[in-house]
Amino acid sequence: MKVDTLILGAGAAGLMAAAHAGPNTLLIDHAKAPGEKIRISGGGRCNFTNMYAGFENYLGQNRHFHKSALTRYTQWDFIELVGKHGIAWHEKTLGQLFCDDKATQIVQMLVSELRDAGADLWLQTEVKELSHDGTSFVTRLSREGKEITVTSANLVVATGGKSIPKMGATGLAYDIARRFGHAVTDTRPALVPFTFDKGRFAEISGVSVPSQISCNGTMFDEAMLFTHRGLSGPAVLQISSYWREGEEISVNLLPHGDLASVLKDKRRSEGKKALTTELAQHLPARLVEHLKAEMDLSDKLGDLSDKRIEALCQDLTAWALKPTGTEGYRTAEVTLGGVDTDGLNSQSMMSKSVPGLYFIGEAVDVTGWLGGFNFQWAWSSAVAAGLAIRATCQK
Repeated sequence: MKVDTLILGAGAAGLMAAAHAGPNTLLIDHAKAPGEKIRISGGGRCNFTNMYAGFENYLGQNRHFHKSALTRYTQWDFIELVGKHGIAWHEKTLGQLFCDDKATQIVQMLVSELRDAGADLWLQTEVKELSHDGTSFVTRLSREGKEITVTSANLVVATGGKSIPKMGATGLAYDIARRFGHAVTDTRPALVPFTFDKGRFAEISGVSVPSQISCNGTMFDEAMLFTHRGLSGPAVLQISSYWREGEEISVNLLPHGDLASVLKDKRRSEGKKALTTELAQHLPARLVEHLKAEMDLSDKLGDLSDKRIEALCQDLTAWALKPTGTEGYRTAEVTLGGVDTDGLNSQSMMSKSVPGLYFIGEAVDVTGWLGGFNFQWAWSSAVAAGLAIRATCQK
């Protein structure tokens, strides 16, 4: 079988690329249904982009590589596409856009788009062997118990990273990249909860607080959640992309108030009041009880000196914690690192050394923040590759 373009992986990037690469495009995936990570994302409502998606919201060894694709296909372009299909949406917080109804609407929209573009979608199809014969890519597939060899002028690798392996995630994209001479940067779980030894926060599992969490010069101001395993919540997931093993994070438990001034005022007016009673007005009572084991909170307000108040506030606004690790790819939303962008053309996503070979989406060393940024990278990188392929095929 001969096609112009073979796309591996019917996730967000692969579906979007198939909708733009032009006719005679074949999209394949080993799963029973397309867009499975779309389906489960955002609690089943898909945080499909972010109103504030900008270049600064992405990590990678080359901090400029993603600018071209994101500039040429923006969040507003995708919002327009969603609107064209009559999908209702809302902003939840911080520019995060979600479907009013189900995430499957986004999958159905993309499948409709690719079929209108003349592309085919094969599911439950596995790659058995992949090579290049000097003219075309030759891919041996297994589908419905049969082996089919597909030759294609273009090969788009959209198989994602290693995150959420229970959904079939593998390192296939990296294997293909190396096979064709591309470097792959170190990969690690990102947007992932932290773990701590000995169930350190198990007794306050379920407690959530506003927080500012800092690490390596980066800070996020969002909610933090204590769990049986350690720490989670938006602020934790965000900072996990900047943390490395053995490092500490700094947690500000009181990001939006001046506790020192409050304690000094209350010291005069309510001197007999227990410090823990006052702290429970500013923090969850269960958390205050937990902190008693780490910080001396036995005083009454009237016994607190200015120096003691300042030291206490320092403990609460710069709480140093050292995670033992993360929950790993099992729960990581994305993979940090991937196919080295030095080997790719930023305008087309095509390999600089192997004509017709493209890498898009999470497979590439471009990782976004939590909040719809990674989906926007999937859409933007896919459109860049798809339009480049369409232009080549039309010549």
